[in-house]
Amino acid sequence: MNNPFTLSFGKRPVQYISRITQTNQIIDSFIAEVPSNQIFMITGVRGSGKTVMMTNIAGEMRRNKEWIVLELNPTRDLLQSLAAKIYSLPEMHDRFLKAKLDFSAFGLGVSVENAAPVTDIENVIECMLDQIKKARKRLLITVDEVVKSEYIKVFASSFQILLRQDYPIYLLMTGLYENLYELQNDKSLTFLYRAPKVILEPLNYTAVRKHYQDIFGIDMETASVMTSLTKGYPFAFQVLGYLYWENRATKSIEEILPEYDQYLEEYVYSKIWSELSEVDKKILETLSTIEDNRVKTIREHLDMKSEQFSVYRERLKRKGVISTKEYGKISMALPRFEEFVKIQML
Repeated sequence: MNNPFTLSFGKRPVQYISRITQTNQIIDSFIAEVPSNQIFMITGVRGSGKTVMMTNIAGEMRRNKEWIVLELNPTRDLLQSLAAKIYSLPEMHDRFLKAKLDFSAFGLGVSVENAAPVTDIENVIECMLDQIKKARKRLLITVDEVVKSEYIKVFASSFQILLRQDYPIYLLMTGLYENLYELQNDKSLTFLYRAPKVILEPLNYTAVRKHYQDIFGIDMETASVMTSLTKGYPFAFQVLGYLYWENRATKSIEEILPEYDQYLEEYVYSKIWSELSEVDKKILETLSTIEDNRVKTIREHLDMKSEQFSVYRERLKRKGVISTKEYGKISMALPRFEEFVKIQML
């Protein structure tokens, strides 16, 4: 049997722990007769499973014959790509021809006799969505790892117009917290503030432990040790499982930790660290070196005022680097990140 764990990002792994509650929240909202929301944003730290969750939801929706699901590349002209992808759908292409819709001005099909060509890309999409609506179908668009760009801004503005016109169009986007925050703060895209953000929390510890027990046939105590080493971080769950599978006959869990740390550093942690401010790093360095993790102690150690520290604490929390679940305390949210930070200090 091949190794059931993967080190690849984005692709759904063989060993996948679903986020049932959050997934159902999105799907139930979309499929409701009168949807409460037609747009969701999935955010979380790198390696938290944003793309996998989006892919899983898209797969569920594709199994419903009433839905059309299309994925768009955020680095391209999204409106042009959307029109091209809708036009290429066999069942919709036939409807466009019967309705004598001429999209040849955008390189879609050929000129239609006695029909004026549609010359505006938003009008093209409106005509297409009108046919989708008449076919009693709904369209879900997925966009992975969005960043603020002109293509995204134009697409989001057009999407807002289409929503107001009551078209059956839905949007699911993923992105890092800072990228979504920057996009939402654009003055022309204030409607995105109302879009629900699904923040990916750590995986359920019980589910992680059970997966390790079932796959490796190990006792609960050993599985619990492995689970603690992952802190519920999806990428760590995959890495530790991958390494244990490869070395279980020759090495103990303790002996594979150096390689585990190396994978986490090279695949994720170095990138996360490079995107932090100097003050962010100082806070994490202090957190990794003192035993008292109370906010008051850390703040005094750094000689920071409460208001100033609160801003950085909230930002590090949103980035998925620290946890604030214990009242008055902060801790590292990522597994063995303390060890990584200490190495950066050398």
